[in-house]
Amino acid sequence: MSNPPDGLPAYRVLTGPDDAAFCHRVSEAIALGYRLHAGPAVTFDGKDVIVAQALLWPEAGHAAAC
Repeated sequence: MSNPPDGLPAYRVLTGPDDAAFCHRVSEAIALGYRLHAGPAVTFDGKDVIVAQALLWPEAGHAAAC
């Protein structure tokens, strides 16, 4: 598949609390064919640990833009 499914963009950033739901969202994107783009960013908002993970569609290479 040369393009992401369902009209999804080639570059995505998933964010949310560091919990099972977030891990499932990232795992689902990987199962669709996305690749992790670098490591996650992690911060603390005073209550929860918040994670951001960039994902890139393999065929997009470095040409993907937001």
